[in-house]
Amino acid sequence: MPEPSKLIITCAVTGSDTFPSQTPYLPITPDQIAEAAYKSYKAGAAIVHVHARDPKTGMPTADLKTWRQILTKIKEKCDIICCITTGGAHTMTAEQRVAVVPEFEPELCSFNTESMNFAIFPLAERIKEWKFDWEKTFIEETKADVYRNSFCDLEVFAKTFKEHDVVPECEVYSTSGIYTTRYFIRQGLLPRPVHLQFVLGVLGGTEASAYELIHLQSDAHRVFGADNYTWSVVGVGFPRQFELGALAVMLGGHVRVGLEDNIFIRRMVLAKSNSELVQEIRKIADMFGREVATVEETRKMLKLKGIDKVRF
Repeated sequence: MPEPSKLIITCAVTGSDTFPSQTPYLPITPDQIAEAAYKSYKAGAAIVHVHARDPKTGMPTADLKTWRQILTKIKEKCDIICCITTGGAHTMTAEQRVAVVPEFEPELCSFNTESMNFAIFPLAERIKEWKFDWEKTFIEETKADVYRNSFCDLEVFAKTFKEHDVVPECEVYSTSGIYTTRYFIRQGLLPRPVHLQFVLGVLGGTEASAYELIHLQSDAHRVFGADNYTWSVVGVGFPRQFELGALAVMLGGHVRVGLEDNIFIRRMVLAKSNSELVQEIRKIADMFGREVATVEETRKMLKLKGIDKVRF
């Protein structure tokens, strides 16, 4: 067996479906998000996956002025790769979600490949005291919501990525996401090799289990061929973030951690920072003798254009 490539660690520092009443350690303001990105970088993350939030309420926002503050502050601190979300939140339109691409021309953006039930409503039952008025409604309405990613919308997203020289990170929630990705490759709208992010554990998506990760990775290998894709995994919740992370380390894939996906460092023990979660996956990588990729090594592996070509 050939030696696996170095491990790319992505840190998703805030997201849109983790909410302030869950944990006091969630970064909300541009300064907090930028500092979380910097500390994750120092801990070993090469990529930071970024969402924007209203700095006063913590509610997910598509406001481009807020976005610019976040991205500029991150870039001032370090040269970490910013993977900007185009998934946004269920309250945003497709037009709002994709607006960040032409505005900022980042190196990397998420590309959600499936329409699905994407639900967090059971979390509302666990909260005794709400920090902000918007949170309970935002969470409960996911019970009736469908996360829409139609082929019409995805075509616009893919064309926009290509026009602005942005590499898509294809978010795959089930096997259908692999075949949707293949369709857009065949249309000449996605690059080869393609970068996949398997997202496991969302209510309405595929279970976060070793079986499902191996199934998706095997399907991707069969569909794209060994030299035509790279992959990473998100395990939603504790302990899935680290269990699937360990399996990805063993299988030669890459890993995403962060407070967007999991708020615990131990069972029922809140992580006090994103960097703490990065450090934990580094321990696992060290255990298996897997080296961690630097930012520049990651740029070469994913064929990114470089930080000097972004618009922030």
